[in-house]
This record gives sequence, C-alpha cells and structure tokens, in this order.
Amino acid sequence: MPQMLTSRLTGPVSKWVVLGLWILVTVGSSVLASRLVDVQNNETSSWLPESAESTRALAETEEFRDPDAIPTVVVYVKDSGLARTDMAAAQADAKEFAALDHVEGEVVGPIPSKDGEVMQTIVTFDYGSEGWELMPGIADDLHEIAVLDGGDVYIAGPGGQAADSAEAFGGIDTTLLFSTLGVVIVILLLTYRSPVLWLLPILCAGVALFGSQALVYLLVRFADLTVNGQSYAILTILVIGAGTDYALLLVARYREELRRHEDRHEAMAFALRRAAPAILASALTVTLGMLCLVFAEMNSTAGLGPVAAVGIVVTFLVQVTLLPALLVISGRWVFWPRVPSYGSPEPTRTGLWARVGHRIARRPRVVWVSTTVLLGVACLGLFRLDASGLSTEDTYTQEIESVTGQQLLAAHGLLDESNTVQVVSSSAQAGEVRTAMSDIDGLGPPDRPTVHGETAYVQAVIAHDVSSPQSFAVVEQVRDATHAVPEADALVGGGSAAFLDIREASTRDNWVIIPVILVMVLLILMVLLRAVLAPLILVATVVLSFGAAMGISAVLFEYVFGFEGSDPSFPLFAFVFLVALGIDYNIFLMTRVREETKHSGTREGSLYALTTTGGVITSAGLVLAATFLVLGTIPVVFLAELGVAVALGVILDTMVVRSVLVTAINLDLGGRIWWPSRLDRPGPPPEPDLAPTAGGAGPP
Repeated sequence: MPQMLTSRLTGPVSKWVVLGLWILVTVGSSVLASRLVDVQNNETSSWLPESAESTRALAETEEFRDPDAIPTVVVYVKDSGLARTDMAAAQADAKEFAALDHVEGEVVGPIPSKDGEVMQTIVTFDYGSEGWELMPGIADDLHEIAVLDGGDVYIAGPGGQAADSAEAFGGIDTTLLFSTLGVVIVILLLTYRSPVLWLLPILCAGVALFGSQALVYLLVRFADLTVNGQSYAILTILVIGAGTDYALLLVARYREELRRHEDRHEAMAFALRRAAPAILASALTVTLGMLCLVFAEMNSTAGLGPVAAVGIVVTFLVQVTLLPALLVISGRWVFWPRVPSYGSPEPTRTGLWARVGHRIARRPRVVWVSTTVLLGVACLGLFRLDASGLSTEDTYTQEIESVTGQQLLAAHGLLDESNTVQVVSSSAQAGEVRTAMSDIDGLGPPDRPTVHGETAYVQAVIAHDVSSPQSFAVVEQVRDATHAVPEADALVGGGSAAFLDIREASTRDNWVIIPVILVMVLLILMVLLRAVLAPLILVATVVLSFGAAMGISAVLFEYVFGFEGSDPSFPLFAFVFLVALGIDYNIFLMTRVREETKHSGTREGSLYALTTTGGVITSAGLVLAATFLVLGTIPVVFLAELGVAVALGVILDTMVVRSVLVTAINLDLGGRIWWPSRLDRPGPPPEPDLAPTAGGAGPP
C-alpha cells in the first residue's frame, strides 16, 4: 500500500475516524445479517441450472401438479406385529392428519406390509414456497398425533427428508459461529500467550462476518443470488478463518516493526506497507478463485462464488483498516506479558524455523526431491475416492429419522410411492410414451396420462431410494425410452431425475472450473512475483499438496470414518479451498523472500523469510485447519468430508509444502527461481529500498 495511505490510516487522529466508521457500519449491518438465515433456499430443484432436463420438466408439470406439494410418509413399526387395534388407531390418525392445515388431496392409508409389522400413511402438505422450511414443525405435529403402543413412528418421504435437512442445519448461525470462535480463541491464546491481544482479531472477524452477511442478504433479495445452508456455513468458516490468518500476518509484522520504531504509529505504517501487499494478493487470489465458481452450472455452486468473494473482500477491508486502528489505539501494552520494546532483538532469529531452515540448507535438493516423492505416494489414495454421489441414507453422519423410516419400508416390502418419475410429452404421443415406460425394471406401472391441451403428464413410482444409483439407472432408461418416441418431445423429471442432473452438472463443473482457477492463480502469482518460474513451481506444489490431501482423505473416509462415498461436487469445493487458500501461505512466504532478496540474495533471503514467517504462517494454518474441522459439527457427510480434506491440506501446506518443499527449492535454484527476472542474477543491481526504517528492514 502507498506510504501516504498507510500513514493516514494509522495516524493519531485518523485511527479514531476509522474506528468510528466501522462502528457505524457494524450497527447497520447487524440488522441485515440476522435475516440471512431466513432467505436460504435448500430445495434440491433450486440448485439446478435452467438447462437441466429435470428443471425444464418441473416447469412443464406445474399445470398437472403443485410444485410446492410435499408428500410425507408416516411409518408405523412394531416388531411384535401390528394388532387390529393398531390399525384402527392409525385409521383414526389418518382422519386427524386430514384435518391439519394445508393438507392437499386425500390422505392415503394406512397401508400394512405383508408381514404385518409395518404400515404407512401418506399425507401431502402444501404451504407454498415456505413449506420446506416449515417441515420440522409439521413433523412434530404428525408425531403428536401418531402414537403406537409398543412400537415406533417415523416421518419419511420428501417431507421427512426436508424436516431432517432443516434440523441438520438448524441453529447453524449460532452453533457454528460459537464453535468456530471457541477454536480460534484457544489457538490465538496459545500463539500470542497474551490474555488481551486475541480479542482484537476476534473482534475484527466478528465485524467482517456481520458486514459479509449483510451484503450477501442484499444480494439474495435484490440480485436473485442462491444461498443455502452449505454456503452459509462456508461463509462463516471462511471469514473467521481467513480473517484470523490476515490478522496473524499483520500483527507479526507489526510486532517486528515495534522493535525497530519507537513510535507505534510509524511502526504500524511500515508494517502495513509491508504486509498489506501480501494480504491483498492473498485476498485477491481467493476472491477471484471463488468468483470462478460463477461459471458452474450448479446454482448452489455458482451461488457460493459471490458469497465467498464478498466474505473475503469485506474481511480484507476490515483487517487492513480496523485492526491497525485498534492496535495503535491500544498501544504496546496489548502484547503483555511479551511486550516488544524498541531496540530489543527479534526472537525468531534463533527459533524453531531458523533451525529447520539451516538443516534444509545442508542438502536442499535431497530434501525437495524426497518430499515430492512422499507427497506423490500420498496422491495414490485418490484411486479410492468415489465421488459418484451419496444415497439418502449415506448423506448424514448420524442416524436420521427419515432414513430409518425409508429403510423400514424397503425391508418390509412396502413401496415408497413418494419417489416418482414424472414425464411430460405431447398429448398425441402420450399413449406411446406410457408404453415405452412399461417394461423398465425398477419402475412401477405408469399411471394413465393426464392431458391438458397439447401436453400430457405420465407418472410412475421408482422402487429405489431417490438418490441411489439404481434410481439414476431407472431415470436414464426412462429418458432413453421416451426420447426415442417420435415427435413426443418428452421431458423426464422428478426427485431422482433432479439428483441425476446434479451429479452430471457437478462432474461438468469439475472439468471446467478447476483449470480456470489454476490459470487465474498462476497469472496472479506472475504479476505479484514478477517472474514465471517461481509461480509455475508454486502452483505445482499446491496441486501436489491438493492431491496428497485428497488421497489421504479418501483413505480416511473409507477406512476410518466409514463413509460410503462423496458428493459429486466435493472434489471441486475441496480444490477451490485448498488451492485458493493453500497458495496464501506460499504468497506470504515468497513475498517476504522477494523483499529480503533485494538485500541479501535469494538463498539468505529464503532462510530469513522462513525464520520470520514460519511461526505466524504455522499459526495461521492451524487456525484455518481448525475452523474448517468445525464443519464436522454439522451432521452432513459432504461438510464433514470438506472440513477434513481442507484441514489436512492446509496442514500439509504450512508444515510441509511451504516450510520444507518450497524453501528447499528456493535454496537449490537460488536466483534462477526469479526467471526471467534478474532480481538475483548477474546484471545491474536492483534499485535500493528507500523506505524509512529504524534498524533496517532486512537481516543484519
């Protein structure tokens, strides 16, 4: 940042102006931020692009069926067998169900199984577009009515699944926030060893979170942005994690400059001038990486891009304006009991990372080659990664009521009639379309076509779980058969069709967006480091780290956690966060290496950069890893897997890739790392750094 700007931000008067402005912004944004939970859209159909066949079919079927109708299955089970009195009680329950508000059509059932141990009653609710969010309360109403002596009652079907999904994400705004803050506070206490200093980064993270949520809420209301429970959770984690990372980097540089400058305002101006470019480059990389997601076909994935980008931009602005103001307002005492006094020696010169650097310097080529081989071996675990999708019963990390009910129906020979394939076609070919659907395994007998004008609607029940591979196979067969009917213009939709289209759209997004992000990150690094070779090496190391993290994670998912697979969008999400965030630590290191190279050459500069940034980058990595692990508190396999993979990748980046691999490559290549720049190669010396210092900016 320009010297004049940094001085104005941290001056004796301007620091109070900055504080006052952020207080006003926080008060205003807190009101809007609290409303973000209420505008989430967790309906599966809303995640799909308009071009998906299931989306187009849904639009065509609205005249035949209510898109807001939610079939809900009440499952009764009694291991000792259902008695006549139980059947009579269920019949009485059905009458009470029919009297509930917003029940659409007739209540079907109770329908008993052949073995007499299970029965089901199907109730369809229509609360409009708000119905999916209201399902937890509706499920409670059903439970109050349906009581089976000596047995159990489960709420299943789409209604039960919606209720369980809402419960899984229920309280996410408070539970996830407090869990994340708790983890970060503990790490900051251990890092700073100060009872006071940790408050400032946490306070700034809170301000950034309120501001981000307020802006995202406005985008949802006025720009038609799709936000769901997953993107809301990731926004919270990202803002707190990235914000704490930026704070750690700035505070470390500020503490370093306090030993060189007697006036704390001058120390902060210099620290901000030196640290802000690296923080800006990091924030820009993550922001542009997230914005690449807007090219996704999946609305849920595309929606995460602007959400995360807003979070990073607001976080950056807070940490380079509010945090410096708070630090200079507080004074040196905020570091108590380890107050950095003017003229005192820098303790990192003889610390752990200094010793690590000297050991690497003995045989750098052996170090980076052996490290690369080990990471390559870890990448082999990728062959165990199954990202073809998860069935409903495998979607959650704990026992879920709707899943249990679904399993009981299947085990006792009752067909779940809530999972249907829905076909619209021209009315003239409706009979042929129905005939084409008649001989497909796993599909029940098609209903008689319903005709409105020139359009016909045919529905049939799929005898498998809505998100299972078996249901996908049925949908594909129905599409092949109905598309082959001449002039029918058939469109196949329904729940399973939507999940199938999600899988296909996610697979397409993986192949399109990942290369775009890599090119974008490479270009940013080239501009930042003014070199070609170093950015290519850095991107390669981060990709290697990503592969190793995913390989180890895949093995953990299968053999430790017992997960049955991964969501199709998991590789893309993991890649975005690991590459965009993992490159941060290389940026923090290499910008310092470049700065010190001007004074003492690449090799000495690399060792000094590792020494001065090692502690803060390690702490930042631990913070980010811990915050992403908090996603595991939400009982959803996708978020648990994402948290584990990102946490593992961040640890590899900070402990292995940045500290060992990149440093060893720097030491081995020396000035050649800056090719084609002549920063540390024979030729005219670089222009001297004329920045004002007290004690020097580089190593003694």
